[in-house]
Amino acid sequence: MNWRRWWRHLWSDQRAVQRLFPPATLRRLELATRHGEQIHAGQVRLAIEASLPLGAIRHDVPARARAVEVFSQLRVWDTPENCGVLVYLLMADRAVEIVADRGIDAKVAPDAWRHICAKMEAAFRTGRFAEGVQHGLIEIGALLAEHYPRKGSAQRRAGDELPDAPVLL
Repeated sequence: MNWRRWWRHLWSDQRAVQRLFPPATLRRLELATRHGEQIHAGQVRLAIEASLPLGAIRHDVPARARAVEVFSQLRVWDTPENCGVLVYLLMADRAVEIVADRGIDAKVAPDAWRHICAKMEAAFRTGRFAEGVQHGLIEIGALLAEHYPRKGSAQRRAGDELPDAPVLL
């Protein structure tokens, strides 16, 4: 058992997330997601979790496994073109995971997702949480625009399949 990780998760709570991501910042991240979806047909969800549930900590669940679980819970896979992307932040571990649906995952190399995660985590290490997430959302938007460009006003009217607002778990 990793005691350091255990303590980080026990002491990380929703208030810590709210300090790092106050309402104005969450709104800015929502607008960044919405702006990206004006140039691509993909769907992006941002999920921020302070710490893992107690059972997951006890079983030493990795951030990636939790991200896949959240991907399913939030139904990010439920898009017509299978082009949903989850950006999952586990604040206790300062971890970033990107889970992409099978449509977009088949078109984007895994290294591209890992590169975006690494850049966001580097920003976290210097205390630039909001900026790191915003830049990550912009890069994800560019990848989606390359592979799933938005086509005309009819597609725009089809609307969002998923909410743009970040979800705090």
